[in-house]
Formats: sequence, structure tokens, C-alpha cells
Amino acid sequence: MTGSDVTRDGVRGTRPGRDAPTGKHGRRRRGRGERSMVPDAEFSSYYGRPILNKPTWKPLDIAGYLYLGGLAGGSSLLAAGAQFTGRPALARAAKLGATGAISLSLAALVHDLGRPARFLNMLRVLKPTSPMSVGSWLLAGYAPLTMAAAATDMAGRYRLVGTAATASAAVLGPAVVTYTAVLISDTAVPSWHEGYRELPFVFAGSGATAAAGLALLAAPPAQTGPARRLAALGATLELGAFQLMKHRMGGLLSEPYEQGRAHTLLRGSELLTAGGAALAAVGGLGIRWPRRTLAAVAGAALLTGSAALRFGVFHAGVASAEDPKYTVVPQRERLNNKGEDGTATRP
Repeated sequence: MTGSDVTRDGVRGTRPGRDAPTGKHGRRRRGRGERSMVPDAEFSSYYGRPILNKPTWKPLDIAGYLYLGGLAGGSSLLAAGAQFTGRPALARAAKLGATGAISLSLAALVHDLGRPARFLNMLRVLKPTSPMSVGSWLLAGYAPLTMAAAATDMAGRYRLVGTAATASAAVLGPAVVTYTAVLISDTAVPSWHEGYRELPFVFAGSGATAAAGLALLAAPPAQTGPARRLAALGATLELGAFQLMKHRMGGLLSEPYEQGRAHTLLRGSELLTAGGAALAAVGGLGIRWPRRTLAAVAGAALLTGSAALRFGVFHAGVASAEDPKYTVVPQRERLNNKGEDGTATRP
């Protein structure tokens, strides 16, 4: 090539972008015959630091808050059903369980916030687009209802007020069980965020099994028929929705649920929940031998399994925030898909 070969339009006789292999390996772009100008970038983070700040929530406080809220909401539903079907001992156990669980749940939340005033400050404004704001108002309305229902039942007075409080708590119960799933999936934490479709159903099933477990432990076996049925329904919903969630998320984003502490907790949760539901079903077959012991073992297994699920989900989310690949790789795939079909996927 001489100086006369160079024109305003480039080098005469060459095809720009076709004959100049640059980059160490001369890689080709996807879907074209052009060679890339630079080597493909690998995902990384600045000085190896995580791209996202991992959640600073205390595991015992927040995972406990997630678990206890589910137990409370499920117990309120069970209490209403027991009261309206003439099972007073089961209704009382469920009402007391809901009151104790929501009180401990609020205590765990306030402990994580640092001081009670921070929770009260969240009630200054109702923001419908904020799960935290809606959840704070939900708890503020739900907790007094559970306390009124339990207090009137224990006192044996003001039955009309108690019935109204029981029914109202049952109406709010499903929202109390599931709003925490909406809360964590609304964050940027990859393995929480991508589970936004199924996670509320997972938490709903988990709350049902926890409430059933408490009832099996505290109520006389003759009145625990609804609790046994709730255990079977909750276990089916929890286990099925969780498997569906992992399948839809794909291999990469479901990895944190299959590794480390989260995997141990979630595997234990599956075994305890399935085993507890099976034992509860066996206890309802009319077998006389140790029916009370069987109910107690089933109840303990269901309660423990529900707690293990919430802690496992919590630790999986923290692990996905710590590793940059769970943030970068899905983003790159969404950009590639957008470039191919011209439409954007959900961020």
C-alpha cells in the first residue's frame, strides 16, 4: 500500500471492518461475520468488590421477622375457621399463636431498625408503591386485631367484639403472610428479585405449614382436623412453588439456593415440611397409637421446616448479592435478547 492508495473514503481496495482482525484472538461478533475490535469482556467488579451492597439486615432479626409474620397470618386464618366450625380449643391456640408471633415479629423488626421511633416514622406517610410503607401500615392494623381476638377469648367476654376482631384478622392474614415476599423481591438482590412471581406463593405455603404445626402442638388431637388439612395444602404449595421458582430462574440465579448454608437449610426444610405433613396426615387416619405424640412430632417438624425455609431464602439472597456474576451475567443476557428481538425484558 502506498500513499496514493489512501483516499477520503479509506484505503482503496479494502472493505472496512472485514480485513482488519484486531484483538488478541480475532474473535467474531455474535450473528455477524465481522471481527471484534477488542476481546470480549468478562464480568468483573472494581478491585473484585461486589457490585451490590449486600443486605445489612441482621439474619436472626429479619429472617425471624419473615418467619413469624407468616406464622401469625396463617394462624389468624386457622383461628377464624376453627371458631366458625365449633372448635374452641383450636381457635384459642391459633389466636394466642397469632398474637405471640406478630408481637415477636414486630420486636425483631424494631430491634433491627435500632429504635421504635423508626418504625413509627414509617407510619407518617402511606405510599402505595412502597412494600415497606404498605407493610408497616398493615402490621399496625393487624397486630391490635390479633390481640383483641385473643384477649376476648381468654376473658370470655365481649364475644361480639372478639368475633369481629377474629374475622378482621383473618381477612388481613393472607396479606401479612405474603407481603414480606413482595418486600424482598422488590430489592435489587438477584436471587430474591428474580423470584418475584413465585416467592409470595412459597411464603403463603410456608405460613400455612407453620400455623398448622403450632396448632398440632397446642390443640387437642380431636380438634386438629383443619390443621392437618392446612398442613397438606401448605406443604404442597410451598414445595411446588419453590421448585417452579428455581426452574424459571434458570441455573445461574438458582445457584445460591443450591450452595452453602442456604442449601443445607432449604434441603432440611423440604425434608421437615414433607415429613411433617405426612405425619399429620397419618395422625388423622384414626390410629389410636400415640396420636398425641404423632401430632407433636408433626407440629415440631412443620414449624422447624418453615423457619428453615425463611432463613435459607435469606442467606441465598445475601450470597447472590456478594458475587458480581449474579448481577452482571443476567444483565448481559437481557441486553443481548433486547438486541436480537428489539424488545426489553423486565429488569
